[in-house]
This record gives sequence, C-alpha cells and structure tokens, in this order.
Amino acid sequence: MSSKQPRKKNTPNKQNKQPQKGPNFSQIPGKTAGFWVLILLVVFLVYSTISGTHQAVHELTQNVFLEQVTLGNIRTVTKTNLDLNGELNEKTTLIVKDGTEQVVDRFYTRLWSDEPGLSQLIMDSNPGVVLTGERAKTNWWAHFLMYYLPFLLILLLWLFFLRQMQGGGNKAFSFGKSKAKMFNMDEPEVTFEDVAGCDEAKYELQEIIDFLRSPQKFQRLGGRIPKGALLVGAPGTGKTLLGRAVAGEAGVPFFSMSGSDFVEMFVGVGASRVRDLFDQGKKNAPCIIFIDEIDAVGRHRGAGLGGGHDEREQTLNQLLVEMDGFESNEGVILVAATNRPDVLDPALLRPGRFDRQIVVDMPDMVGREAILKVHMKKVRIHEEVSAKTIAKGTPGMAGADLENLVNEAALLAARKDHDTVTMLDFEDAKEKVMLGPERRSRVFTEKVKRETAYHEAGHAVVAFRCEESDPVHKVTIIPRGQALGLTFTLPKEDQYTQDEQMLLDRICVSLGGRVAEEIFLGKIGSGAYSDIRTVTSIARSMVTRLGMSKLMGPISFEEGGGQVFLGRDFGRSSSTSQKTMERIDAEIHRIVDEQLDRARKILAEDRELVEVLTAALLERETIDAEEFLMLMKGEELPAPKLDIDHSTGDDDDIQDEADQSAGDRPDSSESPDDPDDPNDPDDPGKSSPRGES
Repeated sequence: MSSKQPRKKNTPNKQNKQPQKGPNFSQIPGKTAGFWVLILLVVFLVYSTISGTHQAVHELTQNVFLEQVTLGNIRTVTKTNLDLNGELNEKTTLIVKDGTEQVVDRFYTRLWSDEPGLSQLIMDSNPGVVLTGERAKTNWWAHFLMYYLPFLLILLLWLFFLRQMQGGGNKAFSFGKSKAKMFNMDEPEVTFEDVAGCDEAKYELQEIIDFLRSPQKFQRLGGRIPKGALLVGAPGTGKTLLGRAVAGEAGVPFFSMSGSDFVEMFVGVGASRVRDLFDQGKKNAPCIIFIDEIDAVGRHRGAGLGGGHDEREQTLNQLLVEMDGFESNEGVILVAATNRPDVLDPALLRPGRFDRQIVVDMPDMVGREAILKVHMKKVRIHEEVSAKTIAKGTPGMAGADLENLVNEAALLAARKDHDTVTMLDFEDAKEKVMLGPERRSRVFTEKVKRETAYHEAGHAVVAFRCEESDPVHKVTIIPRGQALGLTFTLPKEDQYTQDEQMLLDRICVSLGGRVAEEIFLGKIGSGAYSDIRTVTSIARSMVTRLGMSKLMGPISFEEGGGQVFLGRDFGRSSSTSQKTMERIDAEIHRIVDEQLDRARKILAEDRELVEVLTAALLERETIDAEEFLMLMKGEELPAPKLDIDHSTGDDDDIQDEADQSAGDRPDSSESPDDPDDPNDPDDPGKSSPRGES
C-alpha cells in the first residue's frame, strides 16, 4: 500500500470547507473575542485604579446633612431630584447612615422630599458654596463600571472558553455537532492511481464508487447498494490511504471523521454527533462517510468491568440505528477502517450494516515492487537501482515500511553527499530499518568480540546445514539496537505457511549460538536470552496451537484469543487439566532437547567451518551472503574493504559496558509481531541477535 505526494495544483482550495458568509473577522488582527475581553479588562482596571485614589463616599442621613448645612461645613453640592452629592469644607467625624462614626470628606444624601428652600438655606449658610442642579454624566458610567461590568466580563470569559473547548465552532453550545470534514471532489489529492499493492481492495471499493455514479446499472436487476464497507488490515498497510483515494475517485460528497472525534467530556455528545453526521450525509446523498479507527467507538458492548462504559455504548447504539434502523439511509455509504476487527461488536459487523469486510493484507513481492516504484518517483534514483531486487529482500514489509525505507535511503545518500540514491544506499537503509542502526561508538574488549563471533558463527553454520532454514543474508558482530551481534536470514520467497520441519529448523538455528558457546568457549553466557525465548515460543505453539505433537494430537490447548478482553475473558476458567499441562510441558521439553542435540551434532561435525567463520568475523566484523557461501565452500575471501576503524578505550570501562550489555535485563527490542505465532506471514525475516537479554 502506498501513495505518492499529493499533486500540487494552482487551485487555492483543495478541501471543500463550507463557504463562509460575510467577512471572516476572526482572521482580522484585533477582532477576536479575546482582544475585546482584554480591552474591557484594561478599562475596568484603569477605572478601579482612578476611583481607588479618592476617599470613599459615605451616605449621610438628611438630619446629619442639614446639621452640616447649618454649621456652614458644605463646600459643593450637586443635586439630582432627591439625591445630593457633595464635599465638606474639611474632614469631619460624623455618624453615617449605617450608624457608625466615619471621617467624612465626600458625602451622599437622599432627601425625604424636594424642599424648595433647601438651596437658599445652603447658600445662606456658606456664601462660597458651589451649588449645581444636575449630576455629572460620568457618574452613570462609573456606576455601570462599578456594579455591572464585572458580571459582564465573567459572562464573556465563560462564553469565550466554552467556545474554545468546542474547537472554535460558530456556536457556543455546538457540543453535538459533527466534526466531520467535507472534501472537495473537483481537485482530488489522492486517487487509485496513487495506490499500489492492494488490487483486490481497490476492486471492491471501485464497485461501490461505480454504484454511486450509476446506480441504475445495478438496480435494474434488483440489487441494492451496500450500506458499509470495513477495511481491515495490519498497521501500515494503507487503510486510511485507501479512504483518501475513495474520496478522490467517488465524485460525490465525502465526509471524513475519526472514531475518537465522537467521544467528548460531556454525556450524550457521541450519540448526538452520530445523528448530526448522518443528517449531513442524508442532505448530501449520495455520499460517502469515512470513519477512521472505528474501534474507538465500535468495541464490543459489555466488555468492560462493571458493565462497560455507558457513554461509548450509547454512541455505538446510535451508530447501529443510523446504519440500519427504521429510517432509510439510501445513498449514504459508510466506509470504516480498523486494525482490531476482533474487538468490534458483532451487531456492527452483520450484513446490512457493514456488508463487506475488505482485507488490506501485507503486499506480496509484486505489490512491494509497485509500492517502491510509486515512492521512488519522489527521489532521484540511480539507474542501477532495481525496485524488483529491493522487493525480493523486503518480505513482510507493509506500505508504510517501504515508504520509510525509501526515505531513509534518500537521507543516507544526502548524508554521504551523493548526487543520486544508489543501490548501496538502499541496502544500508534496509538493514537500518530491519535490524536497527549500527552502534559503532560502543567498543568492546577482544574477549567480548570473540564470544560474540562464536555465538553468531554457531547460528550461521547451523542455518547453512538445515535444509528448511532461510538462507543466511548477513552475519555481523557490530552492535545493532540492543543486540551485540546478528545473524540475519531472509526467505527466498514470500511465506504464507510453515510446515513442521521449517519450525524445527528455526528452533535448531536459534539454539546454534548457545551450543557454539558451550562447545568452543566451554561456558554459557546470557547472550542467548532472546534465542531461548524464541525457541520456547515456537515449541509451545507447535504443541498447543498447531497440533504438531504426536503425543498431544491435533488438539488446540490455547486459552482465549490472545490478550485478555476485560469483562469477556477475565473470568474465563481454564479447560485444560493439570495432568494435560504436565504432558504439554514434557512435549515442549522433548522438542527443544531434540533440536539442542541436533545443533550439537552439526557444530561438532563442522568445527572447522565455525572456526573459519569466527576468524573472518573478527577480521571484518560483517560477512554478507556471498562471502558466507565462499567460506562454507572453503574458498578464500578477497581483500577486505576499507572501513572506519573502531576507537579503543580503557579496558575496565569497556568491560563494564560489555557486562552491562550482556547482563540480565528486560528485552526491549522484540519484534512487534506475536512471538507465539510462528505461522505469521508478516515476519520480515528471522534474525538471531546476541546480547538482547
């Protein structure tokens, strides 16, 4: 599965976002809600500062006010109806309206009635008094700012943050609105021409697209349009890319949404968004709705401890009803993608909802070649580079892995100042992607190098003698990842099944390193930790899953379907008796012991080959497939290529680092594939790393 970069066109818009009505003030500097809130806060703070510099205005009773008038202690008076505001000639201790004594400078008084002689009384008591008959207009604004502005600011801030939580929607209460993006079909970015390696999946989706374009062609015989198609495949195979290609090919409205977009912090939002999504689809029918990672909302109901998550189950129930309920959804096709079909609810997978389950599998050699050609169009490739050769050496790689391989090759070529990307750059990139980067900065003593060389030589010689083993591709004692050395084997062709002899040979090859240490060094180190895990896993699968034990017969003894599915498998009891488990353990021991003796016999007979290969590894550090075959045939190797010499350091520091690397520690470089599945066609190859323990 792969795609090339989107074709650049001169059209300014590639996504059909809903046209905005009127000017977009949100993009004009200084016109955002946050800007105006900030301005109002500044105004309020300035006013509070200014008003805070004056003394408080105390309210006086009418009697106290008249008393001060009689004493001639009034400087200014402003009268508005029955309200009086003013200042005293000097600060005076008075009893204010609340009954307390306060030092009063400015005062406020409400009269009982509008006495006509009050103004004259004030003038007579103090001829220099300033008497005005109206209240200053600024007082109303001051009153507003003082009492109402804080509440308005709190309301505006609440609405602003509420809007931000909803992703900047047009409405503050748009919780239940769908977040689906509608794509413009006039200028598609990705089409089926950009997708390679999954012709069967493209054919199934092309039929759905043809139905949308010309439904009469299919309906004339009574057929109905499929309501849904589920893309199933391992990560990196290109399910999302196929969805984008469908958007480019359909020529009808295409809505894209992620499964996690339905879930929100508020109860009921998921079901509401499902309803809104299908309402949009009905208005734009015929159309396609694409939901990526649908397992986020489509998980098995009742699978959680305590009855499950009600909010998620409500969302799933609404999705089930919208896909096939009382109301008709003619012309609305749901395309979804997931890499966990085993956890989806059975009601979601039945015909009438997801009518088709389209498997997007790992590409074969032809598919990998097509994918590489698509990605190679983006980089400057040397004429000697062969996509077919690279495809043969990358079994089990998905489209995303191949895209990463091409990108790594381009980066390595640029680092080396190459004008084009050569075949050697692709080989180095392939080893970096599949085996991990070389760690030449780590230095070891000659003792550690010698132990690692014997270990890897044991793997390689046993692999050479086992007929059903994959050919040796490279042997190295240069550390990669967590491994001190690697024996890398690649199958001659894509493998979809493995017989009993192939699995026994894998066990024998994995034990070759441990046996070589035992025979040639007289001791056993911790470097075989990863090998022992692999051996135990394969042997257990042969007995409990694959029926490859004559004693146990063709019976499956595995419990559950892999990882524990809480609520469904948590309380499941074992159906295997203790006696049967003991027989299973005995069979596993028998298989491993037989292959251990077989590896001892092979290496005892080929001691000379092991010594020759070990010497070559100590001299060159890396032996490729061609050089390995020459050594196995007894031929001498040509002069080694010049390479960067390793720096040396203090022996004590080197030994400490070597001991730490080879010591007992958790394995952190295991393959992401299920180690219990020896019949996994996605396994890119078998390597026997030393020092992963």
